[in-house]
Amino acid sequence: MSKHNLLQGYKCWIITDGKAGSVVQACGLADSLELDYVLKTVTPSGFNRFFSPWSMVNSKERFGQPGSKFCPPWPKFAIASGRLSIPYIRALNKFSRTECYTIILQDPKTRSNISDLIWVPQHDQRRGKNVITTLTSPHGYSSQRISELRANIPHKISALPSPRVTVMLGGINSVFKFRKKDYDRLKCSLTSMAYLGASFMVTTSRRTQLELLKAVEQATAGSPRVLWKGVGHNLYPSFLAHADFLVVTADSVNMTGEACATGRPVFVFTPSGGSAKFTRFHNALKTYGATRDLPNYMTVLDWWSYHPIDATESIAAEIQKRYTQQSEKFKYS
Repeated sequence: MSKHNLLQGYKCWIITDGKAGSVVQACGLADSLELDYVLKTVTPSGFNRFFSPWSMVNSKERFGQPGSKFCPPWPKFAIASGRLSIPYIRALNKFSRTECYTIILQDPKTRSNISDLIWVPQHDQRRGKNVITTLTSPHGYSSQRISELRANIPHKISALPSPRVTVMLGGINSVFKFRKKDYDRLKCSLTSMAYLGASFMVTTSRRTQLELLKAVEQATAGSPRVLWKGVGHNLYPSFLAHADFLVVTADSVNMTGEACATGRPVFVFTPSGGSAKFTRFHNALKTYGATRDLPNYMTVLDWWSYHPIDATESIAAEIQKRYTQQSEKFKYS
């Protein structure tokens, strides 16, 4: 958004617990705003960890004191994601006063006035004057980046015949439990796509269990494919950009959102379990026209199109607007 970006080059702290999902969201937003950011990973322990987000920063961390991890000069912006980061945003507001504009990604589970702005996904139910929502989560795949990736195709991918199907595997989380019947269903679906002449680009996550990967490997064994199993150079960005179709497991909100940034058909595979929150999320994407449920067996690969969802750009534009308004308010107060 550099053409009209007034925030380009401003200093920013990204405060997270180091989890990949949190870092991806925060860095994607900071990149969209073109902020000059540094990553600050927090690792509270004991009482402070257990009672986050309500606890304080441990005094041993010397927050705000010279030589500590968090000390002046204060940044213009701070983006926090994950419950363990919330005490640090609270402390930053206290020490920096109005010098730093603070942004929280995901519901902080505390009062809204803890931060200048809070973003939550639309399927969360938190709302408020300083709360904004979007259909999907922020990430690093803007329309510009997708276009740049499409302009350069790695040899491993160019060698794959069309239609190319990207398979994005999450895994077990607090609400979804992958069972044998789920492995069998996914295997059957992908096998039918293979019969239709598809080639495959498969990527895993840290939560992908061996049984799930094995089912996918067996289903795609007779087809041209590229597998990424967590080792070596990750072609994930190119897998997204060069897919004709995408298959993503329903447990990953982040990967589903990234898939929907492509404008290409996204099939969602739903394993056992789930929750009302996940159901709201996936129903909204189906209503939008980006996703469909993955059939147990396919006799034809149906194509559909939709306008790519760029939540990151929407969030960045709203932040720029609100920051400018707040700056003007303080300027004349």
